[in-house]
Amino acid sequence: MRRPVLPALPALTLLLMLGPVAAGLWGALLPAFGHLPAAGLTGPSLYPFHAVLDWPGLPRAALLSITTGVGATVISLCAVMLLLAGWSGTRAFRTLERLLSPLLSVPHAAAAFGLAFLIAPSGWIARLVSPAITGWDRPPDVLIVQDPLGLSMMAGLIVKEIPFLILISIAALGQAQSQSSIKIAQALGYGRITGWMKTVFPRVYAQIRLPVYVVLAYAMSVVDVAVILGPNTPPTLSVQIVKWMSDPDLDMRLLAAAGALLQLGLVIGVLVLWRVAEGIIAKLGQGWVARGARGKFDPILAQGALFFGGVSSAAVFLGLVVLTIWSFAGYWGFPDAFPDGFTLRNWMRHGPGALAALGETAVIAVTVSIVALALTIGCLEAEYRYGLRVTQRGIWLLYLPLLIPQTAFLPGLQTLMLGIGAENGRFPVMLAHLVFVLPYVFLSLSAPFRAWDVRTGTVAAALGASPDAVLWRVRLPMLLRPILTALAVGLAVSVGQYLPTLLIGGGRVTTLTTEAVALASGADRRAIGVYGLLQTGAALLPFALALAFPAMLWSNRKGLRDG
Repeated sequence: MRRPVLPALPALTLLLMLGPVAAGLWGALLPAFGHLPAAGLTGPSLYPFHAVLDWPGLPRAALLSITTGVGATVISLCAVMLLLAGWSGTRAFRTLERLLSPLLSVPHAAAAFGLAFLIAPSGWIARLVSPAITGWDRPPDVLIVQDPLGLSMMAGLIVKEIPFLILISIAALGQAQSQSSIKIAQALGYGRITGWMKTVFPRVYAQIRLPVYVVLAYAMSVVDVAVILGPNTPPTLSVQIVKWMSDPDLDMRLLAAAGALLQLGLVIGVLVLWRVAEGIIAKLGQGWVARGARGKFDPILAQGALFFGGVSSAAVFLGLVVLTIWSFAGYWGFPDAFPDGFTLRNWMRHGPGALAALGETAVIAVTVSIVALALTIGCLEAEYRYGLRVTQRGIWLLYLPLLIPQTAFLPGLQTLMLGIGAENGRFPVMLAHLVFVLPYVFLSLSAPFRAWDVRTGTVAAALGASPDAVLWRVRLPMLLRPILTALAVGLAVSVGQYLPTLLIGGGRVTTLTTEAVALASGADRRAIGVYGLLQTGAALLPFALALAFPAMLWSNRKGLRDG
């Protein structure tokens, strides 16, 4: 990279990441106040807000968004902290970590479908225990999936957020001096969990606070998981916003814009209350520490946390297994545990459409991930060469696209594109995906890039290598594994994007995720199995290659192979 270009890359990256968010919020603000020239409407007007407030399902939809989002976040965070407190550094934890790590790349939609196929009244769990244990010869008339309380939706979110929070927390443990702290606490007579929560938890949480906020904002506004597992009478607010956006009546876009701002307000309000709750819990925690309780229930909590983590992992793995079975299933009547036979007919029937969607998914994901990786490397190299430092404000800007609900700015971005006559299609979808892929790629690569031993570069420079040569011929080859891992993360994030593809693509861009979620309204489990399996494979394969390729390339150089 040439010197004049490199210093400008951080600014360009922020523009590409935050520009669409700002434009989308502006595009939502105008229609929310009745200004939509494309529909012949000019504001200002409060009609959209009045119409949203008059919608009978609003209180229930807003409450569902809050309860499912907060509930999933609290349960996931508590489970992860208890797992770390009770088992970090043990063989059982390393086994669980190896089980959970691949689950991070499984798309939310595929995990939700798998869970639905497991826990539904006619799901695999009911089949495995029927009729021998339950006596059922037909599915029970019980509403489990899409239950009115959103419990199945919360479960779908929890099994996906636990792996994310565990891996984020493990990265934070190295800076929290966890092992020495817990040894001192245990020497003073504290139980493992109590000692960890009193000495290590405050330091770990301070480092993972922003990722926890991301989980909370996402869980409150998720669309694909809510469509698959969430209630629909009424749905969550985010799903209703998408329904208004999909209505052929352009006046409904006014309601969607007002709903988007309401969704944003809900998320901001809950984040503020969460921050207040942090302060209250910190005060209560000081009193708990001062009382000196040693933790007599620690063994029970540790076993419960391990069991919960194992069930969470098993739910996703078994869900993928049952997706695979359905994709090859012939006739499968209830209560049979397995189909009467297996066939390729499902793949022959749905294969052409699924492969076309896979091709579109691959083109978008590969292009976006490579661009995100190039921008990330450019920013990190500019940081290294010119002594730039990432401030706390910079970290907040990096997380901002993940903290703002997609339903808050994507409808506005689509409306803005409509107003300026922009074409829907692949390129706008790529720009929308880049908004979400960039932060994850940057967060994945920044720590290994900054941890690289700069003395190696100094030696190379002393031998006559230019800064560009040091980057291309020394630093990047040594960082091949984390670079490929960051690329795999970007690919997995792009593959799983539903709402940006649906709204910004205007229905003209068909990916595996949009097709799979569209099948949720039908009852064709075989088609869902085909699309869900391909979607999972598209997200998992890059991680497998990221692990295998450096090992093969540097087979004769152990330091590079393991680094």
